[in-house]
Order: sequence, then structure tokens, then C-alpha cells
Amino acid sequence: MSEETPVLRVHQTRSRANPGGMDVRKIIGEDVLPFRSRKPAWFKVPRPGSATYRELSKTIADEGLHTVCKEAACPNIGDCWDRGTATFMILGDTCTRRCGFCNVKTGKPTWNDPLEPLRVARSVARMNLRHAVITSVDRDDLPDYGASVWCGVIRSVRMQAPDTKIECLTPDFRGEEMPLARVIAERPDVFNHNLEVAPRLYPVARRGSTWKRSLRVLANAQEMGEGEVATKSGLMVGFGETHEELVDAFGEMREAGVQILTVGQYLRPTERHLPVVRYWAPEEFEALEKAAYALGFEHVAAGPLVRSSYHADEHVKQDRPGVGPVAAVA
Repeated sequence: MSEETPVLRVHQTRSRANPGGMDVRKIIGEDVLPFRSRKPAWFKVPRPGSATYRELSKTIADEGLHTVCKEAACPNIGDCWDRGTATFMILGDTCTRRCGFCNVKTGKPTWNDPLEPLRVARSVARMNLRHAVITSVDRDDLPDYGASVWCGVIRSVRMQAPDTKIECLTPDFRGEEMPLARVIAERPDVFNHNLEVAPRLYPVARRGSTWKRSLRVLANAQEMGEGEVATKSGLMVGFGETHEELVDAFGEMREAGVQILTVGQYLRPTERHLPVVRYWAPEEFEALEKAAYALGFEHVAAGPLVRSSYHADEHVKQDRPGVGPVAAVA
């Protein structure tokens, strides 16, 4: 009896570009842009390096803190840091999930610093921020998914910087209500949970989560906040979705009580991430913004370089002036 040639098995379950070994082009289509393709002119931004940028970078490094600005390779880091604003990322820099669009590293987290809430609050106070955005990696390894640390950060900022508005950009806490209820009970000014992509694209871009679960998180936050916490969410374009798909998604978000919406263009971080199908033009974002306002959103920011925390201080009314153009002031 002859020996059979062994079959080479390629294990791809941890790939961002092919989650679970699936062929993502069956969902987003065959016509995708190569990684090295030239981006449209409207994506050109100045290189960061101003004095304010360097000072803020040093402050964050000295405190041993993480920012989503750097970890996720945000294109707006120069603009935001020049304004003296940054999005703090708590609970370490290692995520337990592996979304196809995200540049934050994944693996088994080891971060456990009981003083992190105090250090974040100290930095917020030193920077004299009028609006602090705080986010975190997913921590599915923790019993409360990190909710206790979230509560500690909010309380610490309230004590050290009482005039600063707090925006929390949280994970979905795996859809469990108790961790969410603990965070909302601290009454952040804004609760943000990004839906990220249109419902059809969840198996590709957000494997391990569902559209309905994330939508339920937002609806629960709206109800638990009892009118004292603004709810916010964001979507990306560039995966082959249509204008009509996005408007339908906007409608579901409004039904869940979402008040603030951001829409931006997905930019592929590396070749190991999901490909871009196309770049949406500025006028297409204007059409999305118009459609969203028609559905009743209180504030909409839509544009190629818009990100969830980009100019977040302009998304809600502020009690004191800030740096740069302010869209909403008391």
C-alpha cells in the first residue's frame, strides 16, 4: 500500500484579513484596492511634530499611559495633539479580540495597574482638558470585562478635574447589563460604543460580536442614563457598503436612542488587515450627514478623516471655551 502525500493545512483563524479562514471577498466583493494604491488628495495631512505635540507625547510617556491615537495609528494624531487633546486608552494595550480593521495588538493581556485611574486623571488635570475621551481594549479575560477600572477612572477624573466633561468609548462588555450599568451609574457625560460597520459586514470586520448586541448596548445605555448621559456611536465606510445600507443603519441607531453620530473612511493599516473596496468622496459624506440629520441625530460628523474621538469636544455643548473652532458652546 502506497503512502498518501500529506495535505498541507493552513491555519488562518487568527488572521484579520481572513477571519476564521473565510474568503472575505465573497462578502465585500472581488474588486478591492491594492494595499499600495495611492490615496485621494483629501487624505493628505501635515506630519506631526509641533512643540505642543512633543510636550503632550512626553507627558503621556512619563505617566506610562497608552493612547488609541498611537496604538491604532490614527491619521489625525498631529491635528488632535496640536490642539492639546488625546484619547486615553485604559486596561493596557493588548486586546482579547481581533477585529479585521483595527491596528491595536491582540493576545493575552497582562496589564494590571491599580493606579492607572489616578494617573489618567492626573494627566487630564495637568492638560486642563475641557473634554476627556477615554477608551479601552476589549478585556474578555476579566470577570467584569474591565467595568471596575472604568468606574475608577471616571471617579478619579471627577475628583482631580471636576470641570472636565468625560466621554467613555467602551467595548460591548459581551452584551452583559451589569458591567454596563456600573459604568453608566458613574454618569459620564457621553457614552460611546462604536458599531463600526454596516450589519452585513459584521462576520468579516467584527467577528466575535454582533450588530444586534452592540445596538442593544447603546439602547440600554440610553435607558440607564435616564436622560443624563448622551449616547454616541460611529461607523466606517470603505468595505463595499452602499449609501442605502448606511442610512438603514442610521435608522436603527436612532431607534436605539443614539444621539451623536460619526462616520469616517476606513484606512487599511497593514497588508494583514481587511482591504479597502473604495474611498468615499467628500460630497458622499455630506450626503450621509444630511440623511443622518433628517433622521433626528443631534450632532453628526461625517468626513474622510473623521474618527469617533476626532474633535469630540465639538460634539456636545461645553461650559468653557477650548482650543480651535468650537461647533457647540453653551
